Amino acid sequence: MTSGRRLIRVGAVGSLVTALCCFTPVLVWLFGWLGLSAILGYLDYVLLPLLLAFLLLLVIGVVRYGRGQ
Repeated sequence: MTSGRRLIRVGAVGSLVTALCCFTPVLVWLFGWLGLSAILGYLDYVLLPLLLAFLLLLVIGVVRYGRGQ
């Protein structure tokens, strides 16, 4: 598997999981169930940069795959 395909896969899966946790209450329910609801105020500081990082990996993978590297 080329590095471009691997970056596309990692970027797409990571973006989907992060978006699911960022834009739906999945982590809110999970942290509430686990008794970690005090952490909920800091989720945006972690999830939004993580989403941007995975989207950047996806773009880099698409560019590399398009160039044939």
